[in-house]
Amino acid sequence: MRLFEAIIDANHRAVAGDTTAGLHPADYADELPVIALTCIDPRLNAFFPNALALPADQFIWLRNAGNIIFDPMSSMTRTLALACAVKGGREIAIIGHTDCLVCRTTALQLLDKFKELGVERHSLPDNLNEFFGLFSSERQNVIKAVDIVRHSPLIGPKIPVHGLLLDIETGKLDWIVNGYQTLETTGSQLREPVAGPIGQGMQALGNFNIGEMKFPETKIGEYATKAEDWLSKQAGKIETGAAETIGKAAPVAESVQKIAGQVVEFAGKERSRPPEMAEPPPMPPKIPMPPPIRPKIIQPRNKR
Repeated sequence: MRLFEAIIDANHRAVAGDTTAGLHPADYADELPVIALTCIDPRLNAFFPNALALPADQFIWLRNAGNIIFDPMSSMTRTLALACAVKGGREIAIIGHTDCLVCRTTALQLLDKFKELGVERHSLPDNLNEFFGLFSSERQNVIKAVDIVRHSPLIGPKIPVHGLLLDIETGKLDWIVNGYQTLETTGSQLREPVAGPIGQGMQALGNFNIGEMKFPETKIGEYATKAEDWLSKQAGKIETGAAETIGKAAPVAESVQKIAGQVVEFAGKERSRPPEMAEPPPMPPKIPMPPPIRPKIIQPRNKR
């Protein structure tokens, strides 16, 4: 079970009343910390990061109005990318929530609210819906944001991007987009054959089997024997040439043969020498597992 699978399981069990539901973050150290983008709604303050059963130091919390992502190269996408590259975020979650005020606000209502704040229409962009990212469905807004982040060149291809929706009344998390499945689908698409000459070349590489590679079966002792033969031949050449020109060829040949004998002796010693074994490091002391973190589901008293 991966991190968000365990998070959703613990959350649903806690909402159902299971007081033993929880999560051991130490079991998922390779998938932490988590980067989460949520709305700025203050009602969410009571839920995170407890709704995910995560410690605060493993939860990188980013927020904007409506948890909206506009563009693969937007400032919010840049922030997500830096959270991964600089802060070490391993997984991303775009988390919307029910009863979102941005979702329930129309362009005309937005104009009236700005007018109450002293902002006139001519000071605002022409296309209010596009500029402010107004949307009519919390679920579709999360799906759109996940798709933009997943296809952003700033986000690494190995980072899962999940989409969730929090019920503001119960604290239940619904998994809208499973980032693990998206990664598997993307990987399978990359493994599909490519047409054209490039695809033919890749196919030829795909048929390559490293197990079929043949290497010369030469033993270490054979290198020493070949070295001795080569040096002996060279010594013979030197002896013959030196005898014709200088009468001191014998000492030279003897020196060369002596060096050859030393090479053979050294190779034999190195071959028979057992490898040095490093002492194994001492075993670290066993640390008891801390109790699991329980999802904290808070029932709001007054519905806004």
